[in-house]
Amino acid sequence: MALRRLFAKSSIDQISARVISSPPVRSLSAAADATAANPIRATLFPGDGIGPEIAESVKQVFNAADVPIEWEEHFVGTEVDPRTQSYLTWESLESVRRNGVGLKGPMATPIGKGHRSLNLTLRKELGLYANVRPCYSLPGYKTRYDDVDLVTIRENTEGEYSGLEHQVVRGVVESLKIITRHASLRVAEYAFHYAKSHGRQRVSAIHKANIMRMSDGLFLKCCREVAEKYPEIKYEEVIIDNCCMMLVKNPTLFDVLVMPNLYGDIISDLCAGLIGGLGLTPSCNIGEGGIALAEAVHGSAPDIAGKNLANPTALLLSSVTMLRHLELHDKADRIQDAILNTISEGKYRTGDLGGKSTTTEFTKAVIDHL
Repeated sequence: MALRRLFAKSSIDQISARVISSPPVRSLSAAADATAANPIRATLFPGDGIGPEIAESVKQVFNAADVPIEWEEHFVGTEVDPRTQSYLTWESLESVRRNGVGLKGPMATPIGKGHRSLNLTLRKELGLYANVRPCYSLPGYKTRYDDVDLVTIRENTEGEYSGLEHQVVRGVVESLKIITRHASLRVAEYAFHYAKSHGRQRVSAIHKANIMRMSDGLFLKCCREVAEKYPEIKYEEVIIDNCCMMLVKNPTLFDVLVMPNLYGDIISDLCAGLIGGLGLTPSCNIGEGGIALAEAVHGSAPDIAGKNLANPTALLLSSVTMLRHLELHDKADRIQDAILNTISEGKYRTGDLGGKSTTTEFTKAVIDHL
């Protein structure tokens, strides 16, 4: 089953032009000409916990598949950088801006320590406005559902995650949900363009406009404007709670789902559960100007860190989305097929998939299937 490609202030036409036509930071022709002697430079954030172990799996698989990538590694710092207000340094962010493409392992942000989330810092500072998660049933890995094949596209920069909170009086905290026309048009345009370019038939806008009439109402208004430009794509609007029920009852009812930030966080994890969990789900963040940061969206699992027990599938499949963004489709196909064949074969599976294999054994099996 082919993993679909991830590609990609004011008027809707201006938004459309910027989303669709903006050239990548690194030209695709340069990617096509990449060789071992002239590799593409990409930023790698191994992350925390199990991150370094699964990042090592990606490096080994890329090396075995002769992928012309040169990694520029950056690690989470031990002190807050005042320029980013987080443990990510400014130099790390500049690396992604300069390279235009990167891969990120899981990063854990200590709760209640008074600094910005690491993931939020990346999204805000790099302008990663759309989080795209293909979610499809893996051949040979049985779950409650057999034919899941959908894509969630989450607005990544505002909503409840705008970070605007304050205490009104003691015991009363107010949190502001920000929805803007600019961000809503931008992510809606990306969703419809994605659907059209990947042969998808339907886009569902997920909302709670029956309660949040102004904020979610604005998001829906923007989706409707964009939908008018794509008459060949069926457009529908689904209330968030009803969407959750429909997904659990019959996920084949959906194709491409686009939604504000918080709803996207919830729905994308729900969809991952339909196919076996976050350990099997790829993800890629898209920004204006062609920046793409692929990531494993599962946690850092500190309880098994360093024990050679982690499943590298999510980060491996996310690295495949990075290769597709770079138009390295032959390499992406080889690696994706090797991953799916390893899981389907069933001989080497990590504990989360019901097996007893180590990270090293699973990685070796993927390399053997190349």
